[in-house]
Amino acid sequence: MAYEYDDQNIFAKILRGEIPNTTVLETEHTLAFRDIAPQAPEHVIVIPKGAYVTYDHFANSATEEEIVDYTRTIGRICNDLGVSPGLDGQGYRVISNAGAAGVQEVPHLHMHILAGRPLGRMLEK
Repeated sequence: MAYEYDDQNIFAKILRGEIPNTTVLETEHTLAFRDIAPQAPEHVIVIPKGAYVTYDHFANSATEEEIVDYTRTIGRICNDLGVSPGLDGQGYRVISNAGAAGVQEVPHLHMHILAGRPLGRMLEK
């Protein structure tokens, strides 16, 4: 399947330094920053630096190094925020929307890490 990446999306502009962000963590392949309209006390967006549209695009096309870096960065952020249940945190939610039915607003893979309050049920019937 072919994915068409729009290099004018807001996250591409953030990666190029055209739009400022509040960086939480940056690695060789990943950038994490605070959401400008947080939906929870802790709301961090994590994006790969590569031009990937959705998680399945990333999982099927990224290098092993990119996948490991991205995954470990998400884990590290959860630890650094103190929300990991295994480290006495209260828990968190990781969300990635894909495509129109998934209500994806920015065509660049991104994970939302949400924590800091009870988040309620994810979906209702």
